[in-house]
Amino acid sequence: MKYDYTSVKNIYIICGKTDMRKGIDGLATLIQDSFELDPYGDSIFLFSGWSKDRNKCLYFDGDGFAMLYKRLDNGKLHWPKDENEVRNLSQHELRWLVIWHAYF
Repeated sequence: MKYDYTSVKNIYIICGKTDMRKGIDGLATLIQDSFELDPYGDSIFLFSGWSKDRNKCLYFDGDGFAMLYKRLDNGKLHWPKDENEVRNLSQHELRWLVIWHAYF
C-alpha cells in the first residue's frame, strides 16, 4: 500500500553510525532507549551505517512499522557524526537527503 508521508509531523535524523543489521525491533528500541523518543508517534526516523552509502527509514503508520532500506549506487551521504544527537528535518530536507519522494 502506498502512503502519503508528506504530512508526517516529525522527521528525525539519527546522527552517527547505526548498526545496519538492526531490524525494525532493534531500531525502535534504539529510538526509545537511547533518544527517549516514541517510535509509535507521527514520526519518520532516518539511520545510516558505517559506509554512508546505505540508509534506513522507519515509520509507524498506525497499523505497523514500515522500513525502507536504500543503498546508493554512486556516492555517499554527508551524515552528521555526533552519535548522541538527533536532529529534526523538514519534508524538503528529507526529499533532498534521501531522494525518496518517488516512493512517498
